[in-house]
Amino acid sequence: MAESQYRRVVLKLSGEAFADTSIGYGIDAAVVQRIADEVAHAHNNLGVEMAIVVGGGNIFRGMSGAQRGMDRARADYMGMLATVINALAIQDALESIDQPVRVQTAITMSQVAEPYIPRRAIRHLEKGRVVVFAAGTGNPFFTTDTTAALRGAEIGAEAILKGTHSGVDGIYSADPRKHADAEKLTEVSHFEVLNKRLEVMDSTAITFCMDNKLPIIVFDVMQPGNIARALVGEPIGTLVRTA
Repeated sequence: MAESQYRRVVLKLSGEAFADTSIGYGIDAAVVQRIADEVAHAHNNLGVEMAIVVGGGNIFRGMSGAQRGMDRARADYMGMLATVINALAIQDALESIDQPVRVQTAITMSQVAEPYIPRRAIRHLEKGRVVVFAAGTGNPFFTTDTTAALRGAEIGAEAILKGTHSGVDGIYSADPRKHADAEKLTEVSHFEVLNKRLEVMDSTAITFCMDNKLPIIVFDVMQPGNIARALVGEPIGTLVRTA
């Protein structure tokens, strides 16, 4: 396999990617293990320093709670706790294949994981450990997409790998599940994503990546082998880059 185009990346996974498809929620251990295997392969065979940000939508989504009348801040904190559960699941899967890993949380819970400390996270990466960032930014009203962008900038990542889970393998001119004539975009700028309202990440995350010249690779993470393919530059998704 070709060499990776990136030295250090943040892999953004949605919580829904972990869901048990038979019931639509919870954690599918087989999927989590397959993703862990691919992360370990990318780290060990391609020499990529890997950090992971995972959502919590398979357990609880703050926005959905707020829409049902919950206090928005409280609902978001519940969503942050859901991401910790998923982070511990991917940690366990990585450790089962002898891949060193650390979980760092933006909300202090010392019995469960380390607190998020940027310099410590960088040191873990330099020592060959995968780092999983949990509990979002630690603040309500921010998505885990924004967390991935923020953490990527803080640790000096060279790209964000945005794994999709709904069968859409990149960014399209329209929703390909609804519009048969939707065109797949192989490369697009951050500004075009914002201007055309393309559904990639929330606008805060996209703006942050644009301001910090942080490229985003959008690809289907549910297709086995795609994490390595994205890292070596195979055209499997869409590259979002600075204009």
